[in-house]
Order: sequence, then C-alpha cells, then structure tokens
Amino acid sequence: MRKFVYLISPKKISSNFYNNLHKVLAAKNVKFFQLRLKKIKVKETIQIVKKIKKILKKYSVKLIINDNPHIAKITNADGCHLGQKDGSILNAKKYLKRQIVGVTCHNSKSLAKIAIKNKADYLAFGSFNKSKLKPEAKKANINILKWAKRNIKKPIVAIGGIKGSNYKKFIKSGAKYIAISSYIWDNPKLKPEIAIRKFK
Repeated sequence: MRKFVYLISPKKISSNFYNNLHKVLAAKNVKFFQLRLKKIKVKETIQIVKKIKKILKKYSVKLIINDNPHIAKITNADGCHLGQKDGSILNAKKYLKRQIVGVTCHNSKSLAKIAIKNKADYLAFGSFNKSKLKPEAKKANINILKWAKRNIKKPIVAIGGIKGSNYKKFIKSGAKYIAISSYIWDNPKLKPEIAIRKFK
C-alpha cells in the first residue's frame, strides 16, 4: 500500500493521543508525522518526541518537527518543516545536515523557486480549503499543484481542509502527499482510526 498521508499532530497532546496514534498508523498509509506544538516548553516537547518516536518506529513513519530545527536536531528527528517566517532554509539545511527540510510555499511559484534553489527536500502548498488548524491561512488554488507537477521534481504536499471526500483531486493534480490533521483528530463524526481509513 502506498503511503501518501502527511499526518500533522493535534494542537495539544492529550493522554489518550499515544493510543490513538498507534491505531491510526496501523492503517499503514502514513509516510510522515509532523509534530506541531505551539507555546510549549522545549523540555516538554522533547518528552513528547521520545514517546512518539517509539510509536513511529514501529510503523516506519518519519518524524518531522514543525518550526524548530533545534528540536529536530537534538531529538534526532527525520526532519523539520519551515514556514515562511521560520528562518532560512539554507541555514536549516547546514545545521541539520542529512535531515529533511520541508517548506511552506502557500500559493506562490516564486516562493517555490526560492525553496528549490535553497535545496528544500519537499514543498507544501496550501491552504486549499478552510482549515480548523490554521483558520487564518492564505488561500491556494489547485492550479499551483498542476504547475508544480510539471516544473518541480521534489515531492509536493497539499495542505488545508483536506478530507475523505476531496483528497483524490489533490493527488490527481500533482500532490505526492496530502497533509491532514483536523479530519483525524478533531472529527465530530469519526474516531481517528476510522477517519484515517478514508484515505485509500
């Protein structure tokens, strides 16, 4: 089964999260897991990373740390994801050496070209729909994926309000991975282990 899901953590890590993560990864369609925690102490983040890493290892899922190359380095994560305000891609690449560095490019061809020039390992485009995780995110048009498919050789991630009913169009348009979070962790109708199985 092809692993094409780029799973982003919930905003807060609750006590039952680890058990749910096991159940979700058992679907075997998740390639990356991004830990995205805001306003939390480094020490606490490191404790969470240790627990998560053990689970990810069991299912051969790569760990990406959002916004913070320092935590990615000291926890020996697989990589780091940078937004446009999170510092230089080149600096992160030098600092992390062989680890993955991915970059958000919103809906911008020029940001994508800069990311490629600076040797980003993957590019994320979005937000394609309203997202509970980032309600203020800039809107992207699906044509950017079609352009990226033709012009960029790096893996492309689509992000923003992606769910079981609409994900196929993003794959068809050129995304290698679809980023999902709220649909899994904050779904009023489906438990996480059921929601993840909608992505086949």
